[in-house]
Amino acid sequence: MSLESQLNIFGQTTTESITSNFDLIPTLNSIPIPPGTYNSIAQLATHCQICQRCELGKTRTNAVVGRGNEQAPIMIIGEGPGQNEDEQGLPFVGRSGQLLEKILASVKLTIEKDIYICNVVRCRPPENRVPTSAEVAACKPYLLEQIRLVNPKIILLTGATAVKAITGKKEAISKIRGTWIEWEGRSCMPIFHPAYLLRNPEPNVGKPKWLMWQDIQAVRAKLDESAVK
Repeated sequence: MSLESQLNIFGQTTTESITSNFDLIPTLNSIPIPPGTYNSIAQLATHCQICQRCELGKTRTNAVVGRGNEQAPIMIIGEGPGQNEDEQGLPFVGRSGQLLEKILASVKLTIEKDIYICNVVRCRPPENRVPTSAEVAACKPYLLEQIRLVNPKIILLTGATAVKAITGKKEAISKIRGTWIEWEGRSCMPIFHPAYLLRNPEPNVGKPKWLMWQDIQAVRAKLDESAVK
């Protein structure tokens, strides 16, 4: 019998009885993770590595929590880990990650100083499929805690899954990329995922690569503007 069932037998709701039980957070997705649960990214990562809040925990090699400066002014949120990320335990380390770092370097941004990268879900979906709504919901409290702890001024949402998870918007990324969206007092911009740029490498005006160049320059300008204030 599950812990949740045992608690309900005694007339106790799961939320009332185990919200404060920190050690049980990775065991059931019905246990809330309210703001302020974690004191650091390292503490959060410890839970992610043993988490079973959704089915993805059964098939992962490593939970992929994040990398970069944990006090960065810019956070980049992707969809989920791929094979390379699952093996290494770090986000954006394959060809997409290499391209992303080149894009950032083009406007003098580095992951070590300016960027913190994470994903909507911390475990690789089988065959790199899009994470289900249940998987996103189970992992979102971790993501919200990461945002709180890093406290970025700017959030870049790479792809439709990241946009929907944070803002709830369902528009095609091609229609809303490059636009600023205010969310929880932060400036968010949907951008193309680097993997999409690898599939569409033409640099001509109006093409995805050219559009990304416009977007990353706008991000640099927004960061410089916030530094002046």
